[in-house]
Amino acid sequence: MSVKRVARVGGLGTVAVLAALSMLVGCGSDEDEGEGADAAPRPSGTTSTPRPTTPTPTPTVSSTGSATSTAIELPPLHAGFDYQIGGAYPPPSGVQIVSRDRSESPAPGLYNICYVNAFQVQPGEEKQWPADLLLRDAQGEVVVDGDWDEVLLDIRTPAKRKRVAARVDQWIDGCADKGFDAVEPDNYDSYTRSQDLLTADDATAFITLLSAHAHTRDLAIAQKNTVELAGLRARTGLDFAVAEECGEYDECGAYAKAFDDRVVVIEYTDSGLRKARSGFGDRLSIVRRDVMVSTPGDEEYVRKTR
Repeated sequence: MSVKRVARVGGLGTVAVLAALSMLVGCGSDEDEGEGADAAPRPSGTTSTPRPTTPTPTPTVSSTGSATSTAIELPPLHAGFDYQIGGAYPPPSGVQIVSRDRSESPAPGLYNICYVNAFQVQPGEEKQWPADLLLRDAQGEVVVDGDWDEVLLDIRTPAKRKRVAARVDQWIDGCADKGFDAVEPDNYDSYTRSQDLLTADDATAFITLLSAHAHTRDLAIAQKNTVELAGLRARTGLDFAVAEECGEYDECGAYAKAFDDRVVVIEYTDSGLRKARSGFGDRLSIVRRDVMVSTPGDEEYVRKTR
């Protein structure tokens, strides 16, 4: 199980980065390469949970500007939220939105977001991936996210993006089959930890593939963190945001603007919770969790909303 790191990447301020990225064109080269033989990932379960009857289905906008299926439901605005990617448990009273790992089942009657580690490999699962889809440096060594001991996936070319997406799409299908309402592909920002081997264009091109597939399964799809790319929503087709520590790092406003307040927020400190609530407590869905996103009964478990 991977949970998002809390270390941040330095560099240009949000406004400057958004301005620079808005001028980017294209999403990579058009070269092709051998497809190779992929070992299929283990499928998710197929138990079904009824979708909630609210909110009313709302059209979203795809990366091409056209409306996606009206069967896609967006998360309710300013609703009670719980982040359960470290393990499922009965949602506390007042919760309307829950995010759980793809290996879990949805919470009946709530809006359910399915967590998928889309850009990196879960520790110990490297052999489940074709060797050429693991990102490697000039010496042929795999590139690892040291915070979570996760190898990055190689999405540098259109052909490799297509192959990686085909595998992740199977997990997205599992989320849809179980009855989730949305998918949360994690590590969109892995390009910032890639030793400059991956680019923002690689990341946006890949997430656009995942968005298109999620929409064919009537799932909404979230932008996970990566505030510097929030302004590219029209290109990527992303529907809402899952933002960790946007209060702590003064980023909630950028997400709120890009996604019309349809943002769920996880803070890992009391100070971050206070900052998020003071600026956006009446607009966004905000919860304070412990950094390992543990379950009740664990001595590290923390969940606060104020």
